[in-house]
Amino acid sequence: MNSPFPGMDPYLERHWGDVHQSAITCIRDWLQPRLPGDLRARTQERVFIDAPDPTRAEYDPDVRVIERPVTSRVAGSGAVTVESPTGTETATVMGNGDRPPAQPLLIHLDIEPVTEGYVEIIDVKSGHRVVTTIELLSAANKRPGQGRRLYLKKRQDQQAAGVNLVEIDLLRRGKSVVMVGKAQLPPSDRTAYQVCVWRGSRPHLVELYRVPLRERLPVISIPLRPADPDVPLDLQTILDQCYRNGGYDDIDYKAEPIPALKTDNAKWADALLRELGRR
Repeated sequence: MNSPFPGMDPYLERHWGDVHQSAITCIRDWLQPRLPGDLRARTQERVFIDAPDPTRAEYDPDVRVIERPVTSRVAGSGAVTVESPTGTETATVMGNGDRPPAQPLLIHLDIEPVTEGYVEIIDVKSGHRVVTTIELLSAANKRPGQGRRLYLKKRQDQQAAGVNLVEIDLLRRGKSVVMVGKAQLPPSDRTAYQVCVWRGSRPHLVELYRVPLRERLPVISIPLRPADPDVPLDLQTILDQCYRNGGYDDIDYKAEPIPALKTDNAKWADALLRELGRR
């Protein structure tokens, strides 16, 4: 079953971790057979701690080994996850008044690494030089913290190197970070979602695609090397494939999406869903 919405489905935003990962793979698979013979589309990922700590850096692991702390329940203390100061053993939490005064209580903080995928188009005959990067924005890019700072720093570095950049923002929540802010646009182009294309060969121009909630997602042009023709990327086909692959026919369209739609769009969505028998 396909989404009942003609373009972006606002109900997918609450499932964005899964949708994002699926879409990155679908974008790579779409581009691969359409590229010149010496270019390749490859998925990449960056991992960071999504916390407002400027001392932390970005990591690009090949393999990650994750230790899952032991959870224990002790009378009088409740269920608390703890670990030793060395990180190699599990400390035991005593009941109230039973812990020796010299032994600290160690609380495992709920801080998890965030993994973001993106697509790079590389030139295999020039030392795997990156030609174009395609970014599907995540929630971590659009809220204050390490995710936004790393994304903006990476974008700055890529532009300095002349790498083409495609930014796809299909999230309504959070502060926009695409190259063209909505304040710079006429009202007709201040749509719910945005796609920006920046070419290293034309650094003073940005191509902006209107992406309204009520319309089909656009076919966008993916720039390659200056002598190469652009490759069309059908975003609607990509999103429809993600919807089917993710089995999102279980979405409860009787409930409101998160975040909620504004008044006019909420009325339009309600009428659409009722007409299609989804409410």
